[in-house]
Amino acid sequence: MAQGAILQKSPIDLLLGRDKIACPSKNFLHFGEVKTLRTAACRKKRNLFFSRLMLHQIAREHTGTATRRQAVGLGFCFGSLLFNTFVQLPESASAAADRCFLLAASEAPFMTERFWSKDGIVKNKALVEHLQQYGVIKSSKVAEVMDTVDRGLFVPDGTPAYIDSPMQIGYNATISAPHMHAMCLELLEDHLQPGMHALDIGSGTGYLTACFALMVGPEGCAVGIDHIPELVATSMDNIKRSAAAPLLKEGSLSIHVGDGRQGWPEFAPYDAIHVGAAAPQIPQPLIDQLKPGGRMVIPVGTMFQDLKVVDKKPDGSITIHTETSVRYVPLTSRESQLRD
Repeated sequence: MAQGAILQKSPIDLLLGRDKIACPSKNFLHFGEVKTLRTAACRKKRNLFFSRLMLHQIAREHTGTATRRQAVGLGFCFGSLLFNTFVQLPESASAAADRCFLLAASEAPFMTERFWSKDGIVKNKALVEHLQQYGVIKSSKVAEVMDTVDRGLFVPDGTPAYIDSPMQIGYNATISAPHMHAMCLELLEDHLQPGMHALDIGSGTGYLTACFALMVGPEGCAVGIDHIPELVATSMDNIKRSAAAPLLKEGSLSIHVGDGRQGWPEFAPYDAIHVGAAAPQIPQPLIDQLKPGGRMVIPVGTMFQDLKVVDKKPDGSITIHTETSVRYVPLTSRESQLRD
């Protein structure tokens, strides 16, 4: 099989040491590298589920050669690992047992361990630089907008804003991990050009909507939708303190209370649509509101989810491909979300 081809591996096999390049960590897989199984065996061991199950800690050595195509994000949580589901690993890494650059794309409300030093990162700029160093951010435009919109303004008070983890924001909702924001911005960058229209479903604290607004500019339109009125109010307060405040005041950025599954027809069609919660299937209203030539990024699935990239061609036809495995909170009704 050619370099970079994909192998199917079971998480149970990973946990039991049946895979030569398994990169397990505390509760999700993270950015990092594994030189060899022998080197990894010398690292600090962790016990996950069984008293006899010892896991090897990730080596944190930077790789400049790993790419997203060579290493696929693994977005399962503890519950998912109990089932014999499959995740993807690059065959080239398996054959060489040399490098592993795995993205933990989980958005479930569980805290992930930071992949940097124990001292952590306490500045927004340092977070962006670190994501660049690990190859998560490749675009200078994405780096610029994430540097401009301080994540610390969009997380609850007292929360460590700059660790690479999803965080609970109340109402059974989360703000995505920084690497997921970066990934989605990169996937949508060509559809977030000045003057374009962008829709953010499940806008939460407003962070990604603010990023969209800065990218499309005052001549464009960025719309956030959330069905929790309290989150909409909070997100507007957050944005007013951020670099996107002038766009909110001028009206090119707006946040609305609504059912994101129905989109927001008022400003359709959209060049870019981002969905921040997992739908069992892609809602037809969102496909209808996607502009020909536009792109939607949406997690799809229930217990096992994939981040889907939906492209609408100029003739209106739809193509869909899977970017990575993920774990998001569900895209559901307001009543169901609050009840759960």
